[in-house]
Parts: sequence; structure tokens; C-alpha cells
Amino acid sequence: MEVPVGFAAKLWSFISFLPFFISLFILGLLKGMIICPVVLAAVTIGNSAVAIGLWPAHFIWTYFCVAKSKRLDWILRILVLLSLPMPLILWPVFAIIGSVIGGFGYGFFAPLIATFEAVGENVTDKCYHCFSDGCYSTVEGSCTVVRDFTDFCFHSYFSYMDELIAEVHQDEKPIQIKLWRVPGCLLVCVVAIPVDVLLITAVALWKSPYMLFQGWKRLFEDLTGREGPFLETVCVPFAGLAILLWPLAVLGAVLAAFLSSFLLALYSGVIVHQEDSVRMGLAYAVAVISLFDEYANDLLYLTEGSCFPRPQYRRSTNPSKGLEKRMSLDSKNDREGLRSSRLASQGSKTLKQAIQRYTPVQVWDWLFKSCEVNGKIMLREGLINSKDIQDCMIKGNCKKLGVKLPVWSVLQCLVTSAKSDSPGLIISDQVELTRSNLPRDKVFEWFIGPLFTMKEQVKGLQLEENEENCLKKLVIDCNNDRPEDWDSTRFPSTDKVRTAQLQAVIRRLQGIVGSMSRLPTFRRRFRNLVKVLYVEALEKGLLVGDSSRAGFRGQRLFGRKEREDFAANTNDSGGPAIV
Repeated sequence: MEVPVGFAAKLWSFISFLPFFISLFILGLLKGMIICPVVLAAVTIGNSAVAIGLWPAHFIWTYFCVAKSKRLDWILRILVLLSLPMPLILWPVFAIIGSVIGGFGYGFFAPLIATFEAVGENVTDKCYHCFSDGCYSTVEGSCTVVRDFTDFCFHSYFSYMDELIAEVHQDEKPIQIKLWRVPGCLLVCVVAIPVDVLLITAVALWKSPYMLFQGWKRLFEDLTGREGPFLETVCVPFAGLAILLWPLAVLGAVLAAFLSSFLLALYSGVIVHQEDSVRMGLAYAVAVISLFDEYANDLLYLTEGSCFPRPQYRRSTNPSKGLEKRMSLDSKNDREGLRSSRLASQGSKTLKQAIQRYTPVQVWDWLFKSCEVNGKIMLREGLINSKDIQDCMIKGNCKKLGVKLPVWSVLQCLVTSAKSDSPGLIISDQVELTRSNLPRDKVFEWFIGPLFTMKEQVKGLQLEENEENCLKKLVIDCNNDRPEDWDSTRFPSTDKVRTAQLQAVIRRLQGIVGSMSRLPTFRRRFRNLVKVLYVEALEKGLLVGDSSRAGFRGQRLFGRKEREDFAANTNDSGGPAIV
């Protein structure tokens, strides 16, 4: 469709658009009102049952792990133990409140947005999809939310606690706190909280009208002129929807500023402890207001800088690696990078397709597809056997499948990328992941960012072909703690320094994958990976008739029904049951 030019053409385009938009909006509201109670009930009841049911275990096990941990010195352990009751008691309350708000928002807005997406150019039978899209998928998504929350409470929590009570190396020092600095930290926090919360919230409220009207102005321009992200005809309805929902976005931004102000104020106590100075903590309480104001100005494309004072709160002039470095946008590159992210035409076909370009979905797909391919190869080569699959499904011992297999898949990607002299990571024949096209997800960047550095380290090692052939067995079968672990593996290189560097890369990858395995998304996809490897082993006749009893950790990965289904499938195909 041609873009209207002139006031009269734009006005007619706007008027002719209204009936179409209103019809979609009313239909979306009706779908939201019907689906929302079901989703709200599923999310609230499911998450509340998990939070309340596991609360006694969380309460007791948290106290036990903190008391037993060698990573904290005795003073810090006592302080943590004394401060634990309040957050542990409030945890189920916050979980229930969050489930109610999240369930309502997801159950109401997901069908509404799906109704507008159903008019996409690539969608056939638009009338049918306008009524059907967002109904079953939203209910199914609510079940996924409950399952992910259960994984977090049942797997991720216990994984963090296991790490907390794990043995520490002899040269590793426990986290210490200076007892005489605690009164100063508490004093500064008491002063900073009312000041920072009040002023940061005031700054957010002061700038919210500008955010509201400037956003409306831009969205109306996009609606009438088909510019920006609404260049295509199919995306025009989203402009109208965004206009109606934009006040909620502004309200959410103000609420986020209010909640974050408490954390920013509490960080002043950390400054006091790090700098051993109450004056520095008070200086940070004043400076953080300026940091927040400058950050808000850059996000809203206002005048750079801030009118609030910014006293120095570090003894060294270089910014630290803490919270204030991430908030501060003093460097010119940071500002230019932020300002370059203005709305521009993205050439998107539907809203969901445009969003997926900037989410970790594609990278997750690559990782587990690579794990599936490598897992099947290792099954044929004997590096993974039936006992490994059974131990994972029954006993919950998934180190080889859940950590070492993904580590080898990522290391294989690093080696391939290093040999090709690629500036990024080659994750498939058609996709190259670089720093410029990384998914816009801070948590995901924490995991992917170090891989670029490790790729350069692997490139510097200049691995030979016979060394690459040995890496798979070394990653899967060896502990890789010391260079001596490879003495009996016939690794071609005898250079201890070279071996230690390669082992350091593998250990770091194991740490990254271990942290990623705590994400609910990883757990959900990992279940499917184990099922695929189980079926592959079943078809190859590799399973043995070992019927060990299921343990507690195995129940954390697979439920009883899933394990019974595995057993039934095995018996139906003539093979031995594993449960």
C-alpha cells in the first residue's frame, strides 16, 4: 500500500483505519476476558502450590546451607542467618502476588496481541485466525510458566544451594565482612533510602509526561505515515494498539524506577564497606540521583548530563565494576550507542517476527540442535552409553549429558570459528553471531559475551587436526582439573602450558554451561534432548535392563508419569524397561 502524502490523505487514512482497528480491538478484548480467568487460575494456583508446598524445604535447607557453607566467613554467616527469616517468610507472599499480576497480564494481553498478529500478510484464512489465535496457545503458555517456575524452585534453587555448600579450594578465601564497618553501612542505608527513593521517583514522575506525549506523537506519526516499525500495512494495527497501551508502558517505567530506587539506595551500604568511609557512602547516595537522571535523559533523547550534583564516591578515579559503572553513561561511545538505537524501520513482517530477531530463541535452538547431533554421534562412538541416559533419567545424575555434552558443542563452535577467522561465532551455516547482533538480553549477554574472548584464546593455541580429534574424548571423560589429568589420554601435545590453557577454557565453559543449566528454559529443552537420546539409544538397541529405583534428584528432572511413559514405550517396542 502506498504511503499517504499530505494532510488530507493522512486524515482519510486515519479515519478509514478506525473501524478496522476497533473491530480487532473489541474482538481481542472479548478473547482476553474469556481466556484471562483460565490463565489467571492456572498460573496463580500452580505457582502458589509450588511456592507454599516447597516453602518448608526452602526454609530449612537455606538455613542449613548457609550455616554449613565455607564460602562465607563466620561473621557474615551469622549476619545472613539473622537476616534470613524476613525474606524467607515473605517469599510465598511475593510469589503469589507476582503470579496474580503476571497471570492477569499474560492472560489478558496475549490474546489481544495475537488477534492483531492474525492479520499478518503471511497468515492464511485471517478471519479464522483472528478468532482462534491466542486462545489455546495462551493457556498452553500458562502451563509452561508454571512448569518453568517449578523448575526454578525445584532444580535451580537446590543447584545454587549445592554450590554454596560445595568444598572450596585451599587457596580460595571466603567472602568476608568487616564487623566494625556494619554500623556505618546501616546508618548510610537508613539515610539513603528515604532520600533516593523520594528524589528518584520524583525524577521519574517529572519526566513521565514527556515520555507519554513524545511516545504518542511518534506513534501517531507512524500510524498516519506508515513509518518506523509500522512501515508495512500489516503492522499498522499495532500502531493503534501501541497508542492505547502506551500509558501502561509509562506507568510501568515509573513503577520500575520506584522499585529500583530501593536497590540503588541500599547499594550505598556496599560503597561504605568497600571504601571504609561513611562520607563516600553519603556521596554515592547523592551521586546516584544524578546517574539516574542522566540515564533517563539518554533513554528519552533529552539533553545530555544532569542538573543534580555528582560528588566523587570512589577513592580511585576509574569507575569500578559495580552497579554505578553499569548505570553511568559518561563515555561518548555509550551515549552514541544508546542514541543509535532510535526507532527505525526494521522491515518486519509481523511484530512477533521482529521481536524474535532480538531474543535468545535462535541461539537456544542452535545449542540444543548441536547437542542432539553430537549426542547421537557420541552414542554411536560409545562416549555416551545407556548407563549415562539411565542415570540422568532415573537418578538425576546428568553431568555428562547436561554439562559435558553442551560444553563440547560450544567448544566445537569455538574451534570452527577460530579456524575460519570469523569476527564472531559461527553457530550454523547461515548464522554468525557477532557482538552487534547479539540478542538484546542482559542475562544472555553474560553467558555469550565471554565466548568471544575464549574464541580468541582457542585461536591463539593454533590447534592441530590430531589435537582437535582428541578434544571430544577429553571433554567427556576427563575432569580437566590439572594438566596431569591428560597424561594417560595420549594427547598429542606435551606442552604443559598449552595443555593448562586448553583445560582452563574447558573449565570456564563448564562453569558457563553449569550456570545456564539453572535457567528454566534450559531445563525444559534439556528434557526434550534426553528424550531424543533415549529414543536413539532404544532404536540402536543400546539400552540395558537396569531397573534402578528412581531417586529424589531423578524426580526433579522427570516426573513419575514421564518415567512411566518411557518404560511403557520401551516395553511396547520389545526393549527392557528402565524404571
